[in-house]
Amino acid sequence: MELHSEYNEYRVSVPQEFESVFTHFYFAENSSEASVTKTLLPTYQTILLFCFGENATMSTREKTIISIDKCVVFGPVRQAFEYTFPAGCSIMAANFKDDAFYRFFGKTSIEHSVRHPDELLEENCFTDLWHQLMQLDSTTEQVNHILEFCRPYLQHQDSTSQLLSSFDNHLLNPVKVIAEQTQQTERNIQRKQKEQFGYSLKELNRYNRFLKAIKIIEEETEKQKQVKWFTIIDECGYYDQSQLIHDFKHFINISPAQYLKFQQEICNPKSQ
Repeated sequence: MELHSEYNEYRVSVPQEFESVFTHFYFAENSSEASVTKTLLPTYQTILLFCFGENATMSTREKTIISIDKCVVFGPVRQAFEYTFPAGCSIMAANFKDDAFYRFFGKTSIEHSVRHPDELLEENCFTDLWHQLMQLDSTTEQVNHILEFCRPYLQHQDSTSQLLSSFDNHLLNPVKVIAEQTQQTERNIQRKQKEQFGYSLKELNRYNRFLKAIKIIEEETEKQKQVKWFTIIDECGYYDQSQLIHDFKHFINISPAQYLKFQQEICNPKSQ
């Protein structure tokens, strides 16, 4: 938990009953007199965000800016973006895990909607939920209220999705293995992964490879050791240095060298 006198932010853990639904809840509040800008790194999660007080904004690398009035659902988050809290703004974010968002709504809510989403803003269930959350006094009460709201809508995770969520052998092809286990075609497994999780296994493997590279850089920086780029390329399964650079540009829009410099300055600041 990170607390400051004027800007507070912290994570709220999820009860065991909902561990397959949410990874965590995130709360942030800006009680200072100036705006605060943060960067959200890619998570490949779908996020339900509630905004209270002044409107927060989100900005993509293409400079598209979205103002958040009450609530918004977005994701899976594939690339880093900035979000800004003006003075007097607070947010509550629910971070869905794996296919949990699909288990709430399924594909019918998307396929059968013929109106523009903007027309639904004042009548969707999350707007009603926002009004209910506004009446509560604490973050704990708000989290519990969201959990209870979700309970009757959540469908059970089917056996194929359970296998997709828990597969952790990077030496094997999960599509091939799960197809054989469930007696389905590989194409059907790929379709289910994309439809219910919002991303393909190929995308997820690329993201996990990038996270592994980030972890190695951070570990070497903390030990104040020189980062060996070709070791990272080899251990993370990159073809060459250009592919590593391309992933950094894709996910966080900076080069590996820029990220390393940033990490070094955070971990080993010079004496003032």
